[in-house]
Amino acid sequence: MSRLTLNECDPKKINTLALAFVGDGVYDLMVREELVCRANRPVRELNIRKVDIVRCQAQAALVKEIEPLLTEEEADILRRGRNDHVAKAPKNATMAEYHAATALECLIGYLYLSDRIERIRELVRLGIHDS
Repeated sequence: MSRLTLNECDPKKINTLALAFVGDGVYDLMVREELVCRANRPVRELNIRKVDIVRCQAQAALVKEIEPLLTEEEADILRRGRNDHVAKAPKNATMAEYHAATALECLIGYLYLSDRIERIRELVRLGIHDS
């Protein structure tokens, strides 16, 4: 599998929040697909489980789990995403959780635009293992 579009872009030239914007969509879609393929449940149940997985707190926990597994390049992207200035955190998350979630989304966006889909799968599956 490769990217959905054939647009040329260099993810190294894209700012971290734009990478997080893409990564958010990619992560959400992967989680949705994983849940639907594992169990054909009512949409309400699927959405409840999806929200549990994609919320800031769960993404922050996933960051802690994957950090030791990252390459130097991936760790740098994660660090840049974590350190970028973001708006205020959602009401149910701390700023640290929000920064970690943004960092994860940044990394996923970077990997996606680099056409490294298999690497995203490896990392995302760690966050969905209990679905």
